[in-house]
Amino acid sequence: MSAKRLCLLCVDVALDILWSSHQQMLKVLLNMKAMILAAGRGERMRPLTDQLPKPLLKIDGKSLINRNIESLLAAGVRDFVVNTAWLAETLHSALGDGSALGVRIVYSDEGASALETGGGIKKALPLLGAKPFWLVNADVLSDYSYPLQQLSPGDLAHLVLVENPRHNPHGDFALRDGRMFEPVGAEDSRYTFAGISLLSPELFRLAPAGDTFPLAPLLRKAATEGSVAAELYQGLWMDIGTADRLRLADDALSGR
Repeated sequence: MSAKRLCLLCVDVALDILWSSHQQMLKVLLNMKAMILAAGRGERMRPLTDQLPKPLLKIDGKSLINRNIESLLAAGVRDFVVNTAWLAETLHSALGDGSALGVRIVYSDEGASALETGGGIKKALPLLGAKPFWLVNADVLSDYSYPLQQLSPGDLAHLVLVENPRHNPHGDFALRDGRMFEPVGAEDSRYTFAGISLLSPELFRLAPAGDTFPLAPLLRKAATEGSVAAELYQGLWMDIGTADRLRLADDALSGR
C-alpha cells in the first residue's frame, strides 16, 4: 500500500471516529432533561407571591422560569420537569405543555406543601429517567451556558458555585481542584451554591427514608465519597429571593 493511500485510509478512519463521537454526543444531548424547582411558597417575596408563584415574577418583562427554560433550550435541552405546590394551577396555565416555548414540560405536583428540594427531586425521578439531568432553581438569574452533557465516570453530581453574595457571606460548599469536598478544614473557603447542578439519579440512593428532605445533606454525603465535581462560575448570577433583589435585577436588565 502506498504512503498516499495509507494516509487517505487514516483520514477516513479518523473521520469515522469523529462522526461516531459526534452522533453519540448528539444522542446524549437530545436525551437530556432538566428539572426546574418551582414548588416553593416564596415567603420572602410576599405579598408579591400571595397570588402569583415566585417563578412567574418578571424581570424586564419576562418571567424567571421562562428565562431559565430559554437558557437551557439554547443549550439543547428540550424536555423539562417542573415541580409545583404553591399555586400549581397558575404555573400550569402559564406554561402549559411547553409547546409555546419550543419545549416539552411535564409536572410533578407535590400537593399542598412542597417536599423540600431533595424530596421534590426524589418524587420526580420517574419522570426524569435514568440519565443525568440539569437541576435549576426557578428563582435564579444567570447567563450560565450549561456546557456539560454528561458527568465524569464515578461522579454523582456536578455543582455550579459562585462567589458569596452579601446575603450568604459564609458560603455553602468548599471547592478544591474542581471537586466539592467534605469535611471542610478551617483553611478552606466556602462558595455559594448557584442553584444549578447536573445530577445523577443514583445520588438518591443516599436519600433518607421519608418523602420530605433537603438536597444539601445528600451532596455532602456524596462529597465524602469523592463523587461530586464542582466549578466556580464568575459570570452573571443572582438569587432573586427577595423583592429588593427582584427590583435590582429588573433595573439592571432594563437599563434603568
